[in-house]
Amino acid sequence: MTDQTHPAHSSFSSSPAAGEGSDDAVVSRRADVDPSDAASKRVFVRTYGCQMNVYDSDRMAEVLGPQGYRTTDTMDDADLVILNTCHIREKAAEKVYSELGRIRKLKDERGPEGKPLMVGVAGCVAQAEGREIARRAPVVDMVFGPQSYHRLPDLIARAARGESVVETEFEIDEKFDALSRQAERPTVRRAPSAFLTVQEGCDKFCTFCVVPYTRGAEVSRPLAQILREAEQLAAGGVREITLLGQNVNAWHGEGADGRPWGLGRLLRRLAEIPGLDRLRYTTSHPRDMDDDLIAAHADLRELMPYLHLPVQSGSDRILAAMNRKHTRDDYFRLIERIREAAPGLALSGDFIVGFPGETDADFADTLDLVRRVEYAACFSFKYSQRPGTPGATMADQVPEEVKTARLIELQALLTEQQQAFNRSRIGMRMEVLFEKIGRMPGQITGKSPWLQPVQVEAPQDMIGSIQTVEIVGLGSNSLFGRLVAGHNDRAAASGAVSKEDAI
Repeated sequence: MTDQTHPAHSSFSSSPAAGEGSDDAVVSRRADVDPSDAASKRVFVRTYGCQMNVYDSDRMAEVLGPQGYRTTDTMDDADLVILNTCHIREKAAEKVYSELGRIRKLKDERGPEGKPLMVGVAGCVAQAEGREIARRAPVVDMVFGPQSYHRLPDLIARAARGESVVETEFEIDEKFDALSRQAERPTVRRAPSAFLTVQEGCDKFCTFCVVPYTRGAEVSRPLAQILREAEQLAAGGVREITLLGQNVNAWHGEGADGRPWGLGRLLRRLAEIPGLDRLRYTTSHPRDMDDDLIAAHADLRELMPYLHLPVQSGSDRILAAMNRKHTRDDYFRLIERIREAAPGLALSGDFIVGFPGETDADFADTLDLVRRVEYAACFSFKYSQRPGTPGATMADQVPEEVKTARLIELQALLTEQQQAFNRSRIGMRMEVLFEKIGRMPGQITGKSPWLQPVQVEAPQDMIGSIQTVEIVGLGSNSLFGRLVAGHNDRAAASGAVSKEDAI
């Protein structure tokens, strides 16, 4: 179950990009335990933020499965509640404390009934706040950062003995090893789409961002571990994998040939895995888009024609203040090269308005960049001060009312572009990966090559298949289509099919 909102303009993507998104998502995850087992314990995981946190929550559920836990969508039913937190947005920590206040009341109510409730705070707020959470919120039994969740069974055992558990060490290699061992467990049936973390941390130190302080330096997961997990996912029925990283296109590793590999070579190797028909990756930094990765977009049928490439601002002066280490012209030249290699590729991005010192002229440069690039979808946010980041103490903080006005104007332009892109899909035939039951009776929902939800009237047994669909209409947040007769599930996703293609 996913219940997700975004504080600003949202794209069709199912959740914000890793390290760049909202902290308002709520996701409950499934542990691999037989739900008919009445003796099993229940865990409720509330996930805030980016796709990396969604991936981490999935892994927490899997770690807890062998310990007898299964997930529940209702906090009141839980024996263990975990808040997997995000530190990207303003007042993120205060939102966590507010939620903990509500959980404290639940825990107090449960006490006299003899139904104990264990509470954990995980993720980036836990990493940043550490023992302060334990001090301010005695209801919390465990505080652990994003590099420690693989130790959950031990942390739970220590908390059950009455210990106040705070684990915020950066043992990323140990975590990757644990993920690799987890991937070698017996194959379980999975959803058609899955996330796979290949890189964590960031060395860019953008002045608005807390990721280098909460996730640590850039670390690439070893190639062999990635391949093992991808093969297990494919064996479990996964047709599409999205590679995750705070700077995913900075991934590098040593190949079987002993030579250094980049993300482009990794994608080529993943495309060889039987049953794995679609590949995506997020979030990318413009500085790490090398020639081989761009060529992969031209060469790989499996690599979907959609790229999330945040620029954050269209003003060179603001980009320098953000420490982005690229200019607007650098970005334009990069987009030109990408589109030359893959003409059908659609772009999404991230924008921050109201960064300290941003003038009307700077904001006009951002609007100009958006008009020139023409995005299919974007996330946009008002700048929020993050304690511990250089931007928080900069002079010339922009008044809130100015930020709000600029965000409204930017979002109007982005919405106009998104709607134009969606209208251009009407009449087009495309390959759709069906993932779940739709909202209306007889309807199933799939995903277009450009990450748009597609609603089709079709039998439920088509979930997990890739079918050719003709787009016949638009909704506010999705496309509507009909199955094309005679076009059955393909061995590999082919992206768009031309409007002229006959049935």
